Amino acid sequence: MSIGILNTALSGLAAFQRSLEVTSNNISNVNTEGYSRQRVQLQTSPEQYVGNGYIGSGVNATNIKRSYDEFINGQVRSSAMAYQDVDSFYRLSNQVDNLIADESTGLAPSMKEFFNSVNDVANDPISMPARQVMLAQADSMAHQFNTMSARFEDMRQQVNNNLNTAIKEVNGYAKSIADLNLKISEAIAKTKGLQLPNELMDQRDLLLSKVAEQMDVSVVPQQDGSFSVFMGQGQPLVIGNHASSLSLETSKADASHLQVTLGGQDISKNLSGGAIYGNLRFRDQVLDPAQEKLGLLATGFVTEFNKIYQSGFDLNGATGVNFFDLGSSSVPVISNAQDSNLIVTANFVAPTSALNLGSSYRVDVTSTVPSNEYTLTNLSDNNTDTGLNDAGLAAFGFSFNFSGTGTVTIGDSFKVSPFFKSAEMIAINPAITTPAQIAAASSSGLAGDNSNALKLAGLESQNLMLNGKSSFTQIYGQLVADVGSQTYTASVSRSAQKVLLNQATATREDLVGVNLDEEAANLIKFQNSYQAAAKAVSVANSLFDTLIGAVR
Repeated sequence: MSIGILNTALSGLAAFQRSLEVTSNNISNVNTEGYSRQRVQLQTSPEQYVGNGYIGSGVNATNIKRSYDEFINGQVRSSAMAYQDVDSFYRLSNQVDNLIADESTGLAPSMKEFFNSVNDVANDPISMPARQVMLAQADSMAHQFNTMSARFEDMRQQVNNNLNTAIKEVNGYAKSIADLNLKISEAIAKTKGLQLPNELMDQRDLLLSKVAEQMDVSVVPQQDGSFSVFMGQGQPLVIGNHASSLSLETSKADASHLQVTLGGQDISKNLSGGAIYGNLRFRDQVLDPAQEKLGLLATGFVTEFNKIYQSGFDLNGATGVNFFDLGSSSVPVISNAQDSNLIVTANFVAPTSALNLGSSYRVDVTSTVPSNEYTLTNLSDNNTDTGLNDAGLAAFGFSFNFSGTGTVTIGDSFKVSPFFKSAEMIAINPAITTPAQIAAASSSGLAGDNSNALKLAGLESQNLMLNGKSSFTQIYGQLVADVGSQTYTASVSRSAQKVLLNQATATREDLVGVNLDEEAANLIKFQNSYQAAAKAVSVANSLFDTLIGAVR
């Protein structure tokens, strides 16, 4: 009898000691990121038949199980993907919005001051101070264009740095997940699936959450306990103990554009969540269009201003020069040529009119015999021009260069942004060095003639762009409005996604988080249980001593 009591009590001592150890471990890891609360699973030992019935033989600690729900973990990952996407997009878009809309850094005040100085010259065409102010304001406005373009390039570099850091992190996480997959599957196989390596699985779940913050992933559990992780539209990131390695490669169209690649294939367009996608989305939907529209404004303004200015005369009777210069630069081209050996580049060509210019174009090849013929679609308003030859493209600000061993084929398509660098390049013509060279007159030898200056001043309010629908200031206003609208929408979406992420995180924390009050109560409960089992051991010992004494 005493032996049965002793064995039963000893099993309780062992079980409650294990429970105390697990509770103590929970308390120690209350602030450990990714840790899931653990519990000891207890099971009664097999009953024994003693002639007049079955009697229990104690308790066994059969398993240590963590609190876990894959559905809730999936919700947290999904919410993290969505939030990190809109958060990255918003923070970057807000920088552009602050830059172009601010009165001290925006372009609108600078353009207004320049046209005011042109009006001053028109009011007093022989005033050297007024002419000097016009030169100064022109230089200031050009510098403002240059500075804004440089800030856009800084943001582009920031995006590239963000992508580079994120890709390195994802590759590191993927390698660690693959290593954990191997360790977990080996540990499960060792116990034939009866016990699970809880802490290893917690580490893997934490890494999966980290990956989800950077890019959209889906997780598929396998029978051996490993997880297969897929990106975007099913591209494998982790399969078993093998991890893929992502890379960043420069775009053929623009070396400043980085693309996320897997095995040499561009997968950027397959992504739809996470900070990486947020950065790519900002670049493609906000930064590039903003830089293209700023370049369109610079080109349109210079084109129309120079057109009038060239017909005027300065105080020395000279004429025929440009006031502003846009230089020459390469033009980004995204090629969808059927022949992969065809190399397509483009150069900026100064257009003769701003009326039909667009921020970017799609050019489709419609004929190659006897010479190339194109259909051009203005992506700013979707207007099309057909039957254009190579020379005809110059009116829209660019010319093609075809090289390599490939050939142009009917059906080839190219996206061209001819004014991408125009804001960076705009400057006063170096040939204009003195106020006397400002061509304010329409006739030679009439020092007080202000008719050309009046025409120049009148450009401020004329609708000379987008098929006569917009003035220069309206083009800039559209840019400010477009960026502001996208930034506001991102802000609203960011707030909503933050709420959803907090809700998902709170739900997970309720399930797996360590509650110190609960653990303190468990400590008392298991301590009392342990003390009671120890008392039973003492009683069994006393009974055993009594029995021995009786035999003696």
